[in-house]
Amino acid sequence: MNKTLNPNSMRAPFARYSHGVEVPAGHRFVFASGQLGVAPDDSVPDDVGAQAELCFANISAVLAEAGMGIADIVRINAYVTDRVHMRGYMDVRDRLVADPPPASTLMIVGGFTRPEFKVEIEVVAAAAAEN
Repeated sequence: MNKTLNPNSMRAPFARYSHGVEVPAGHRFVFASGQLGVAPDDSVPDDVGAQAELCFANISAVLAEAGMGIADIVRINAYVTDRVHMRGYMDVRDRLVADPPPASTLMIVGGFTRPEFKVEIEVVAAAAAEN
């Protein structure tokens, strides 16, 4: 079982995330590249929440290849192109991630490879090693 690390000696997290997550020995890891809000047909919704949904769907597909799921995420790095996109991303993240939540970083960046992209999400997941 993963252990969340939220020391009493520091300010509580600003939102629904943990300051740290300790993964016990004997687990295997998946490092997923940043996923963008693009559908298999190359369509990109205008809404940041819809893009975040696609990002997490793509992440779910990557994790499924390793026999894992969203509940196995221990770290999220997310990037949005404007502060106005933070809430749309965070609403999707907060609905989808496990409880207790993973460690997480959210940064505002200048842009992505195509101008219509508003959010990119990369994760690290961990699950018990298969015997």
